[in-house]
Amino acid sequence: MRTSQFPLTTLKETPTEAEIVSHQLMLRAGLIRRLASGLYTWTPLGLRVLRKVEAVIREEMNRIGALELLMPAIQPAELWQESGRWQKYGAELLRVKDRHERDFCVGPTHEEVITDYARREIKSYRQLPLCYYQVQTKFRDEIRPRFGVMRAREFIMKDAYSFHADHASLQTTYQAMYDAYSRIFTRLGLKFRAVEADTGSIGGNGSHEFHVLADSGEDALAYATDGDYAANVEMAPTFPQPRAAATQPMARVATPGARSIDEVCAALNCAPTQILKTLILRGRETPAVAVVLRGDHELNEIKAAKHPWIAEDFALLPADEVRALTGVPIGSIGPVGLSLPVLVDYAAAACGDFICGANEEGWHLTGVNWGRDLPDPITADVRNVVAGDPAPNGMGTLQMARGIEVGHVFQLGTTYSAKMQCEFLDEAGKPATAIMGCYGIGVSRIVAAAIEQNHDENGIVWPVPLAPFTLAIVPINGHRAPAVQAAAEQLEAELTAQGFSVLLDDRGLRPGVAFADMELIGIPLRIVVSERGLAAGEYEVRLRWEAENRSLPSQELLPWIRQQLAEPVVG
Repeated sequence: MRTSQFPLTTLKETPTEAEIVSHQLMLRAGLIRRLASGLYTWTPLGLRVLRKVEAVIREEMNRIGALELLMPAIQPAELWQESGRWQKYGAELLRVKDRHERDFCVGPTHEEVITDYARREIKSYRQLPLCYYQVQTKFRDEIRPRFGVMRAREFIMKDAYSFHADHASLQTTYQAMYDAYSRIFTRLGLKFRAVEADTGSIGGNGSHEFHVLADSGEDALAYATDGDYAANVEMAPTFPQPRAAATQPMARVATPGARSIDEVCAALNCAPTQILKTLILRGRETPAVAVVLRGDHELNEIKAAKHPWIAEDFALLPADEVRALTGVPIGSIGPVGLSLPVLVDYAAAACGDFICGANEEGWHLTGVNWGRDLPDPITADVRNVVAGDPAPNGMGTLQMARGIEVGHVFQLGTTYSAKMQCEFLDEAGKPATAIMGCYGIGVSRIVAAAIEQNHDENGIVWPVPLAPFTLAIVPINGHRAPAVQAAAEQLEAELTAQGFSVLLDDRGLRPGVAFADMELIGIPLRIVVSERGLAAGEYEVRLRWEAENRSLPSQELLPWIRQQLAEPVVG
């Protein structure tokens, strides 16, 4: 392919709308162009990358026996009402009406549609297990679309769904899909980690997320220093700890104006680990529940919402409701004498001689101890893990990393099939409910995540399997040196015949400008053809991830390219 037939539309300046590196570089390299908030056109260059992702995904889905289909993007409301998600899904579900005033939605996911399809098609246990997948455009009406295609309203997703006669069969397919995902991300040249995860709005029981590791990742991941344990912070558990002994009497001290942890630390010259903070949450059976955490820890909303005392639709009470219930403002509340149900995190329950609010504005208590100054606590795991916590696998401690979620696998069970009566006849000829699995990959998100993980100050550094072109040929002054241009065209033809995707830059630009474009769009290998090189029987080459050029004799070029641009091989 030549640039005269495949125009490059790169930008020198970073668009002001772009907040993160992948968004900046996708715009500058000409991979995408903005249409409206959260809506992007994929350019021919960007689409080449996207199609490479899709191709690997399809190969691995087909490899495990999944069957590709294509479901409508527009879905009738009746299916969502049947599953109970028409209202539960919230404002992200774009609801529309047709000319007959019938309700539809633009599909953010397809559990309802595939379950409806399966209940019409599956009649007998002899047809199971079955696994279907599609690569399809989705729409979620994000309240604040941002970061380019990383959090767009319209995006491309591979979603797969499996149907089973029993849980053992589900587990087999779940593991096959888990392994397929691992091969996909390995083949794409990405550094990733699979972690235990919450099922979220999809529902079901067990699930794992697949994260591309990047410092800019929105998700915090916890992993063990030894062994293979890893989980999203939402799911990583903590454990009860021995309680520290009491050594101080309880005392009431003035702390005027000190409400935040930092302000109390400054007022009392103490560390956040010595302070317990009390949060007021909406209760499930009571108006409110007090949750007590150590000052340096953060509440885990996922864990909290699963506790039977706390409302499932997690919510901290507004400041005016807190004052009405307790008589004091947020920041002055403590567990001593508090007339609310009190739930204490394991780490907070292990503290001795701690500091807490005195339930009186401008005052705190010091030297407080459980079992002496207030009852022994009712405890639960309701906080986020931190680095140094014991690893749940019993091997070392936890460390933290940042990740960008690009895949998620769920064991749905009968979450949808029971509500939507997706049944088959079992071996005894009796109706049985199908057991389901659900497996998603953010196709367009992978492109952005790959850039977040692979870039430098000059632009994108594509892993070879993702690059829009494998290599670029740049002739120096080819428009004025016919021999150079002819050699470049001959090299293009030879490398194309060998199966490489080649971009020949025939724009006639100054070398520095042409080189900068090739670095910006991230072509893995640049080959320079020049009069001096031809006279010496050499080509100047440079790998995108290396800092120096090198010269290669023409007869060594092809073997060297094959060695350098070999893609990952996985079993």
